[in-house]
Amino acid sequence: MSKIYVGNIQWKTTEEDLKELFNPYGTVTSAQVIKDRDTGRSRGFGFVKMETEDQTKEAINGLNGKELNGRTLVINEARRS
Repeated sequence: MSKIYVGNIQWKTTEEDLKELFNPYGTVTSAQVIKDRDTGRSRGFGFVKMETEDQTKEAINGLNGKELNGRTLVINEARRS
């Protein structure tokens, strides 16, 4: 299972929006929009986990540069910390 970084998302984008966006590429095991701890507002990025590596690669290739809620998405494999 790989974690996908989803950047440049609009502040109103929800975790459900991310799940719907990635669902055509396979099984989404989790979707998370990162929020500011003080304001609770989206920080403009999130993470999605897909069930398999193949699904992860297909989603990255299919969605990077696509538009969601008027913003062009930046999608790539999340860096390991």
